[in-house]
Order: sequence, then structure tokens, then C-alpha cells
Amino acid sequence: MAARQIRSWQSVQQEVRRRIKAREWRPGEMIPSEAELAAEFGCARATVNRALRGLAEAGLLDRRRKAGSRVALHPVRKATLDIPVLRNEIEAKGLAYCYRLLARRLCAPPAEMAIRMKADAGERLLQLSGLHLAGARPYVLEGRWINPRVVPEVEAVDFEAISPNEWLVTHVPFEGGDIAFSATSASAEEARILDCRPGDGLFVIERMTWSGDQVITSVRLVFAPGYRMHTQI
Repeated sequence: MAARQIRSWQSVQQEVRRRIKAREWRPGEMIPSEAELAAEFGCARATVNRALRGLAEAGLLDRRRKAGSRVALHPVRKATLDIPVLRNEIEAKGLAYCYRLLARRLCAPPAEMAIRMKADAGERLLQLSGLHLAGARPYVLEGRWINPRVVPEVEAVDFEAISPNEWLVTHVPFEGGDIAFSATSASAEEARILDCRPGDGLFVIERMTWSGDQVITSVRLVFAPGYRMHTQI
């Protein structure tokens, strides 16, 4: 690829990928500095930085502040995890979708949740509980906390008309988050809501998203028996 063609961060990333794949830069080997690559490609150093940052996040490069970047010794292929709109997920299966709001209240969270949400002392958060249904069958029980200080408009949203999941995904941008997967045995209450037997195995996703240093939401999704998760690598 000629230098005059490399102007965008995507093009820089594509060329760096090519060199790694072709073993022009071997595993463990230092690659040229951002300044050197910017001069070679005829682009801004910030463009190179963005390209290399993405490759580091993908596991192809090891980056160390003030030490430069090297090709990862053992490149890791990472799964791509999106936050799905559950309505779309269910309708893609050819099933009718419905959301039922089970509870809504503005209250002080438990101590552990207050820490997780970075809530101020005595701050009240919006607590929501709801059930997503697929073809009139329970699909996932959603328990969520949202910080109105971070998302002030949330207090006016009618969650009888739109699920918190869909509203947040379509209205509130976020910069990052964390996600955890686990399994649990259905409690008596979960079994009643999800129409299964107490003790049945259930798949759980716990997720938090934030913007800057402010936490937007924390959610716990408990899926009915039989749920299968799909992602890409």
C-alpha cells in the first residue's frame, strides 16, 4: 500500500495488520514508533495512535507507556460483545415481543450497589424490575439500577411503553463497561416469574456501563432455561 493511500486510522490499522500477518513484524518484535509510522504513512500521529490502540485492544499488540509497541507473542482473538436490544433479539427469532414492568421506585441502593454505581452518600437511584417475553413465554428477568444524576431525563421515561434496555441502548451513549457471566439456581421468586422449577439452572449476565467516571446503569439479566448466547470472534 503506497504511503499516499494511508490517511485514515482504518487504513493504518489495515497496513499494520498486514505486516503482522505477513511476519514482516514478528511476534515479540518492537514496531516503529508512532512518530516514525506517521512520517512513513504521511498522516497525523493521532491517527496512528488510534489505529494502534485498536490493535492493542484486539490483542495483536502489546503497548507500554514510554516503552513503545511490540507484536504480541501470543495474539489473542477476542469476542465482540454488543449490548443487544432484547426486542430485536426476540423478534429475530420470529417471536412476538412483550415487556412487562414489574416494579419501579426511586430509592437509596444497598451499600454494595451504591459502591458499584459510585453513588453519593444518601443519593437515590432509579430501581427497575421487568420481564421480557418471547411468544408470551418468559425470556429474561431484568433487574436494573440507573443514576438520574448521570441520566436526568430517565425520570420522565414511560417504561410501560419502552423497556429500559431499549431506551438506554437507543438514547444514552456510553464510553465503556464491564460484563460478567455466571450460572445460578432459580430461587422460588425467579422460578415463579420465569415459569420454571426452583433450583433449575439459569444463565445470568451482569453488566455495567459508564461515561467518563460516572456510572450510567447496572443491570442483572436472568434468562429462562434453554437460553443460548451467540457472539463473534
